[in-house]
Amino acid sequence: MNLTPVLMNSLPEGYTALVAGASGAIGQAFVRQLRADPRCGRIIELSRQSTPPLLLDDEASLADCARMLAAQSPLHLVIDATGALSIDGQGPEKRLEELQAARLQRAMTINAIGPALLLRHLHPLLATGERVIWAKLSARVGSIEDNRKGGWYGYRASKAALNMLLQTAAIEVARRRPLAVVAALQPGTVRSRLSAPFVGDAAMEPDAAACGLLAALDRLEASGRAHFIDYSGEHIPW
Repeated sequence: MNLTPVLMNSLPEGYTALVAGASGAIGQAFVRQLRADPRCGRIIELSRQSTPPLLLDDEASLADCARMLAAQSPLHLVIDATGALSIDGQGPEKRLEELQAARLQRAMTINAIGPALLLRHLHPLLATGERVIWAKLSARVGSIEDNRKGGWYGYRASKAALNMLLQTAAIEVARRRPLAVVAALQPGTVRSRLSAPFVGDAAMEPDAAACGLLAALDRLEASGRAHFIDYSGEHIPW
């Protein structure tokens, strides 16, 4: 797919970008698009296969990643593309009868707690005195107001919890970094191995989603609050 590269003009020339979850379909797409931006000076990739590995259910690994990254800071753009729809090989619960404590706890760990702890360990590495962006993949189904169909209990609840954690963190981060932008992202239905069982071929190419999200992030203003947007830049109700 031939897409016009997105230039992150709101960030400093030679900015440093970090993509967490860089081995996934949309994480790889973000890496490709950032490599095409001549203004990007460095791209750091973290995943379960990186050294050290990024393991959302192991806080020690997150601390190791932060220590490794200290020498490559400050960071100007962090995109956390981690997350899971299926938990331990099982798809989202559609009925109350399918709820299990262990699966719910696992969804919270992967989709909310782990990303929040990653933010805890990495936010000191964000640049000060200049614009920075922390963007985390969320999901429209995490919107409490927008929930009209029900189902997908663990995934919805974990994404809603993630959104609250991001909103709360945005308020704190802005106290020391008033130019910081924190955003929860809805990438749309993206074609990937993980989404295939649920959407088939009716999905967007990962690079199209990444381009849309980067362009939307570049336009966002620092407000001391988190944003919840989709790939076209439209705001989603919390």
